[in-house]
Amino acid sequence: MALPEIVSIILRLAELAFAAIITGLNGDYLHSVRGASSWDLGRHIYTEVVAGLSILFAIIWLFPFSSSFIHWPADLFFSVLWFIAFGLLVAWLDGACGWVFDWDNISFRGTASCAQFKAVIAFSFLSAICWLVSAIVGIWWVRRHTRVHHTTTAPTYRRRRWYRSRV
Repeated sequence: MALPEIVSIILRLAELAFAAIITGLNGDYLHSVRGASSWDLGRHIYTEVVAGLSILFAIIWLFPFSSSFIHWPADLFFSVLWFIAFGLLVAWLDGACGWVFDWDNISFRGTASCAQFKAVIAFSFLSAICWLVSAIVGIWWVRRHTRVHHTTTAPTYRRRRWYRSRV
């Protein structure tokens, strides 16, 4: 059945696209404030590192081999990293551009910093969800294939040891 492979490829492409969008938007912000302290930009640097690692591993695991499903612990780990980035960015925004999920005041004319921040937050959440779903698909695939493997093997019988008493 090719459904898990197709779902895995779609999720990897989404993970790759979301990480690339976040890298571009966040990198633009980091470039515009390049004189600031690294301590003040720690949340954005963390998000940039997670996005870079996500791009690397999404490209590596994009190829549709069955071994790509056994990486579900790494998928779960990346999901946690993205949820942390999401939380850090939401706490950093702290209502400066309005409510985080309020997209009514977004405009792409003039200064688009609020739109940029909210887009980074939204795509980091979507990336976390994609990595989580990828981990769930991997867990399901591994459990299904190990269960099938165990049911198809022949039962093993224990031989009686020659040195044991027959009484």
